[in-house]
Amino acid sequence: MTIGRTSTARKKARASGRGRPRIGAAALACLSSLAAAEAAGDYRLRPPEDEVIYFVLPDRFENGDPANDTGGIDGGRLDHGFDPAHKGFFHGGDLKGLTARLDYIQDLGATAIWLGPIYKNKPVQGPPGDESAGYHGYWITDFTTVDPHFGTEDDLKAFVDAAHARGMKVYLDIIANHTADVIAYRECHDPDYDGPDRVEDGCPYRAKADYPYTRRGGPDGAPINDGFMGDAPPFRTEENFARLDRPDYAYTPYVPAGEENVKKPAWLNDPVYYHNRGDSRFVGESSFYGDFSGLDDLMTEHPRVVEGMIEIYKEWISKYRIDGFRVDTARHVEPEFWRAFVSAMIEHAEAQGLPNFYVFGEAYDPEAGGLARFTRVDGFPAVLDFAFQRAVTQVVAEGEPAERLERLFFLDALYEDGGETARRLPVFVGNHDMGRFAMFARQARPDAPDAEILARVRLANAMMFFLRGVPVVYYGDEQGFVGDGGDQAAREDMFESRVASYNDNDLVGTDATTAQSNFDRRHPLYRAIAEMTRLYHAHAPLRRGAQLVRKADRDGGLFAVSRLDSAGGEYLVVFNADSEKRTAWIETDPRSTSWKSVYGRCARKPGAPASLRVEVPAFDYVICRSNEWSSSQ
Repeated sequence: MTIGRTSTARKKARASGRGRPRIGAAALACLSSLAAAEAAGDYRLRPPEDEVIYFVLPDRFENGDPANDTGGIDGGRLDHGFDPAHKGFFHGGDLKGLTARLDYIQDLGATAIWLGPIYKNKPVQGPPGDESAGYHGYWITDFTTVDPHFGTEDDLKAFVDAAHARGMKVYLDIIANHTADVIAYRECHDPDYDGPDRVEDGCPYRAKADYPYTRRGGPDGAPINDGFMGDAPPFRTEENFARLDRPDYAYTPYVPAGEENVKKPAWLNDPVYYHNRGDSRFVGESSFYGDFSGLDDLMTEHPRVVEGMIEIYKEWISKYRIDGFRVDTARHVEPEFWRAFVSAMIEHAEAQGLPNFYVFGEAYDPEAGGLARFTRVDGFPAVLDFAFQRAVTQVVAEGEPAERLERLFFLDALYEDGGETARRLPVFVGNHDMGRFAMFARQARPDAPDAEILARVRLANAMMFFLRGVPVVYYGDEQGFVGDGGDQAAREDMFESRVASYNDNDLVGTDATTAQSNFDRRHPLYRAIAEMTRLYHAHAPLRRGAQLVRKADRDGGLFAVSRLDSAGGEYLVVFNADSEKRTAWIETDPRSTSWKSVYGRCARKPGAPASLRVEVPAFDYVICRSNEWSSSQ
């Protein structure tokens, strides 16, 4: 890949803070009114669909305090996990750094920050030669406190308070499916074990039918069956769970010396509260009861685990006034747990004066039907819309016809409460697990010039903002980050990076590299997204309006929807994913007798009743606003 360099003048401008884009008077008025209302505490009353979410991994954003880079742990990189030149280790980003950059996030137009897990993690884990660190936050040992690599509990409180003072919400990433990999199995991990059931290659999943919930050698165990569609199963009682006083029905679990009390709260150290069935195959029952890549899989059907997790996360709400939770690995926990947990979180938040507590689950499924199940059966108010991500990628990056989007939205009726829930789904075009949209576009269009990739990325973001759903910007996307893949390869540093595989990437829309600090408010994507957030905040129907598909090409990239104003009126949004300008007649409501431009050029009058002619440049969009409809029309 071509490595760009930033000019000396540009570097100096960035270092001095110059180069900030000018924001129009309408944008300033909108942001000022939001800030004024929210400074009075009104931000808590804002419904989820009014937010623009900025998702950030604190380790990769900004290093505000180098003193905590090693988390206060002595030794080398395999002890403390700090190695800024390795993509799988801690790089030094922390809560102080994030707090110091709130101006940058707010100026982008974000009103909520989804903060990657900040709980205390096992610093390093993995087999010899393949170790990595818990920089991402998903290997929790202590669910009650902040990981020292990120700072202190006071630092978290200062961050949340600073965000709230700006009218910005904070959503914490939470985990209930598993803890860090601490528990080992004699049959797989103990070198001194020589029993006949010794396993030499991993720890394959052992099913319930083959290894039922009984003590080995006797039928005195407790029958614990699965529920059905979220209903409580008849034999899943506290009395039966109390009979499961040994955890060795599948494997013989043990805790290695020195780690007997590493988990907090203390009850998490008892192997009886884990499934201990070996590695998940991510299909069938193993998806619920298997270890996720070796992580200790909690027995979330156990009453003590349900009670304990509810206690843990209630405390985070009470202590820090958190505004919502993104729930990791939701599909790997049975629905009975989520029905109890989600309702408990929302009720507790309301009791704490947080009436719009936002809970959204991660269920990695590119099909709308699979996602909708988690709102109907598991009781989630919303789930991350992986189906939206896939459809936008297919249309904008890969060139599939726009009807692919029509098929997606046709299935909105499957969600609990239908379109109302669909409008509250967090929508995104790339993330920390799957990778960035710019990478998908480059993979689909390897010979496309940078200007075309930039335009496609910009269009994908426009769809994220102006089609139904709550937009989620993945940190770095606004700086043209591309990445080389998913997971570690998509988690670049915003501050100066020392990772060679990040620094050799050709970023979109800039001659900068990740070897430099990337907080450039002049970047074309930062400016484009800031413009989108301005429109999003200024026009309520673009956030809350019911969506009606007006046109979807069967063999092209033109896609149009109306967003209907509950007070009367219509916004017509038309996207063009083709490489040439498109002109088309779009059906509208007969009551829309005059139009004005919100973004792009719109005809003032319909060419015929209920029909508006639009011209949309290549890889662009237009937004038109109709007259208000009177009750007599």
